[in-house]
Amino acid sequence: MITAHALTKRYREKVAVGGIDFTVRPGRVTGFLGPNGAGKSTTMRMIVGLDRPSAGTVEVNGRPYAEHVAPLREVGVLLDAKAAHKGRTAYRHLLAIAATHGIGAARVREVIGMAGLDSVAGKRVGAFSLGMGQRLGIAAALIGDPGTVILDEPVNGLDPEGVLWVRTLMRGLAEEGRTVLLSSHLMSEMAQTADDLIVIGRGKILAEGPIGDVIAGTTRSVIRVRAREGAALTAALAGPDVVVTTLADGALEISGLTSEQVATTAANAGIVLHEVVSRTGSLEDAYIALTAGEVEYRSAAAPRTGADQ
Repeated sequence: MITAHALTKRYREKVAVGGIDFTVRPGRVTGFLGPNGAGKSTTMRMIVGLDRPSAGTVEVNGRPYAEHVAPLREVGVLLDAKAAHKGRTAYRHLLAIAATHGIGAARVREVIGMAGLDSVAGKRVGAFSLGMGQRLGIAAALIGDPGTVILDEPVNGLDPEGVLWVRTLMRGLAEEGRTVLLSSHLMSEMAQTADDLIVIGRGKILAEGPIGDVIAGTTRSVIRVRAREGAALTAALAGPDVVVTTLADGALEISGLTSEQVATTAANAGIVLHEVVSRTGSLEDAYIALTAGEVEYRSAAAPRTGADQ
């Protein structure tokens, strides 16, 4: 378990993390989301003792990371896949890490196989592709068989098979009762992997809880219908909490009612529906809604080219 209380990090006048509280529970995959500059990396660095909090505390399995006698056996971390000696082979890199905790070569070979690196174990790390480097970083995080795993953008550079491997691995670790904290910008992948979410923006927690609750509390479900008598249907559906919007293609988008309620109302009014589609909010919808006012770096609109005009 990871617990933070009033966790704060300041860099002179800038507040990178502003007194946040959160809990990452065992047996679940917790997604850590936020725009660039939100404080995610700083928070993860404080969890594993790479940055000292300006105020507040953060503990892993009941104590600060620095107080663990054998930290690799408590917490496995991937923050930078490039943090490896480029002149060493993958096997020698992992062997050197293992030696700091008295972990034998058998475990090194085991995690190499787990990460799919058998064929390149004797290859120098400097010649690795981005995806191979990610696999090596994950192998290093798992070498101590830790109860808590923290991975920052673990699927960056991986092919579809590698992405599926990471997803299956994270779910498997959680099912074993381990604590998994996963940071990623890939909303589709997070939606398939995470049980819980922590969303941060400008150093503040914007939302925290089970992924379904975060989505439901931030987005709205809408019903898209198509009928020839659009105006009559709009009038029939009128209510204090009902919003009906006519779309450009003539279809109606309805919020505040279920698809069953829309269909029943239409039938009672003698209106034939040619299309009824229910659309629930997605994780991407929820994320954009939560972070809309918290983006530190916003891109300008792309200029129109002559071909667009």
